[in-house]
Amino acid sequence: MTNTRAIASAETNDSTSVIRRVASASAIGTAAEYYDFFAYGTAAVLFFGPLFFPSSDPLIGTLAAFATYAVGFFARPLGGIVFGHIGDKVGRKKALVITILMVGLGTFCIGLLPTYEKIGFWAPTLLVIIRIIQGFGVGGEQAGAVLMTAEYAEPRRRGYFASWVQIGAPVGFLLPLALFAALTALLSKEEMVDWGWRIPFLLSALLVIVGMFIRLRIDESPVFAQIRETKAAESRPVMEVIRNYPKIIVYGVAAKLIEACSFGLFTVIILAWGKVNQLSDTLMMQTMIVAVILEIMAIPLMGKLSDRIGRKPVYMTGALLLTLSIFPFFIAMSQNIYWISQLAMIVVLTLGHSMCYAPQASWFPELFPTHIRCSGIALIWQTGSLIGGGVLGLTAVKILQMSGGHYYGLAAYVVILGLVSLYGISHLPETAPVKRGKELHSWHKS
Repeated sequence: MTNTRAIASAETNDSTSVIRRVASASAIGTAAEYYDFFAYGTAAVLFFGPLFFPSSDPLIGTLAAFATYAVGFFARPLGGIVFGHIGDKVGRKKALVITILMVGLGTFCIGLLPTYEKIGFWAPTLLVIIRIIQGFGVGGEQAGAVLMTAEYAEPRRRGYFASWVQIGAPVGFLLPLALFAALTALLSKEEMVDWGWRIPFLLSALLVIVGMFIRLRIDESPVFAQIRETKAAESRPVMEVIRNYPKIIVYGVAAKLIEACSFGLFTVIILAWGKVNQLSDTLMMQTMIVAVILEIMAIPLMGKLSDRIGRKPVYMTGALLLTLSIFPFFIAMSQNIYWISQLAMIVVLTLGHSMCYAPQASWFPELFPTHIRCSGIALIWQTGSLIGGGVLGLTAVKILQMSGGHYYGLAAYVVILGLVSLYGISHLPETAPVKRGKELHSWHKS
């Protein structure tokens, strides 16, 4: 009996060690890929308008820069379909290796791009092409990363371990933001415009190398390996998802909207709003950095909470908090007082966003059977990101332009998306094994 218990304990420890390694690999790879989107978003607000889209009206230049930011989102659903197909038919690992290379090389190339002053029309053209390639790559990243971890994790702790992958996004945001903040403090404005803005893009190569090294050392998902030679090799996963799970896709996309919108708003769009209203860039960046650091700690806690009380109540609470707090958030930020702004940012980003973002990593995979799981997640994730995050980039700056910088339009936009998300969340099934008493779909056969 003692030997049996010892063996069982050793197997449990070994399993925990493996899932931690897989979760870490997925999180680091995700951080490398999201580093680009947030580096670009920050640079679009602070530098890219005059450098790549010169205009007599600074807001017009910013709007053009955000148009290329949105282009990356428009490419994401197509990337999600393609890499979802690869993940379901060839393997999760192969898809993840390809995507990190695509995005990483694109980020590095942005740091080498000549500006409009040097090559004219070709500068923004090349920027758009790179953004399309990067968006295509990111489209296949998140679905594969969360799925790899979720399929390794034991059911009762899937919410906790899968949520670790989500840490990659705030880390990927925090690194370029901290770099831009440090460079802005160390270099003059002229030096930043001339060459300083390139440094965060060039340094991304280091993160990509680390991410690639770690991802190449992990094995294929054991759940996928069991069905590799059977139905997965015969199916058309994307078409099967659309044909058999149309309501799940629609409700899932709706649920995704408020989360995709909120993170982009509170970390990128807010800088454009602050710039129009002459608020302190330093204050805005400092409040974001603190709130994001706290969110990195909050995400696994919210993932663990979703294992205990269910994915749905955690997600619903976060969506409600984001929807109800958006007007008070803008009022607080407009005071331009650090402690008030910091408290507001913690409420919406550390709490509201993490309560939506953490459960996604386990909830969305649990909605689909194994042989079409990667395609199903990709369709929800990237379509929701396009509508909630990509369209937001264009819409938000246009709203600011039309409203003279007032926040009413932006806040109303968030409330509308929040109501749509709450509707979608309410119609999705609860999937947490602890709450259901069993798995919604088998994780070992289709």
